[in-house]
Amino acid sequence: MHLQSASFSDAVNIGLAVCVMGTVEIVTVTCKAGYDFLLVDMEHGRIGIAEMTEICVAGLLAGLPVYARVTGPGSPDLSRVLDCGASGVVVPHVDTLEQAQSIVKRTRFMPVGERSLPGPLAICGFGSVKVPNLIEKAERTTRVIAMIESQSGLHAASDIAELEGIDGVMIGSNDLAASLGHLGDVGHPKVKQAFAEIGQAAELHGKSFGVMGLPTELIEDQALALSAGMIVATNEINLLSEGADRVLGEYRQISQNARTT
Repeated sequence: MHLQSASFSDAVNIGLAVCVMGTVEIVTVTCKAGYDFLLVDMEHGRIGIAEMTEICVAGLLAGLPVYARVTGPGSPDLSRVLDCGASGVVVPHVDTLEQAQSIVKRTRFMPVGERSLPGPLAICGFGSVKVPNLIEKAERTTRVIAMIESQSGLHAASDIAELEGIDGVMIGSNDLAASLGHLGDVGHPKVKQAFAEIGQAAELHGKSFGVMGLPTELIEDQALALSAGMIVATNEINLLSEGADRVLGEYRQISQNARTT
């Protein structure tokens, strides 16, 4: 069986990450705002498998793709998040081809991988499905995305992107910049060149290219110009903090104006 890379829409898919507020209400907020997908971040923060499952099942019912970012290539939850309803798994800190091969082995069913056959899956409505049908639907709808966040990952990017079973590569912007010796300077020319090399590797092998943690002023040059199809715009706690600052500032200004008139 040859796996076809799960296709993204021709338009750029813009997503929201959830890091702290792991309840199903985030699905409604994400849909109402018009985001194209939701990423549940299990790498940084308090969200665990139970909260992720609730969000993913709600996403399935709402028609919203929900991806789970696990803790790394060695995460015990690599296949479990897929069993529990995630549309795909985003794996951070993929530094070598060998790590990517291990990820494929654990997230893809035979003959491409060795993912264990689960019981009823959320993507099948928890109904009883014949094994061939279960595998066909799972492989057709599941996306496996490797995050490139280091100099070693940059060197292996083309091999990782070429690997059957990997649907796309995504850059962890801040970690990649730090690994290249430019902590906090995502727009540095050396970092920008790394973005270009990773984007070109994805395009060469017909895989999706995505970015996460990239400031808005760099989106055009370091994402759109490289045909990025998946952009994680921000996370919910940043939105809350920024909104709280803005609203408080407005109210402070109104109060000050009232006292001076």
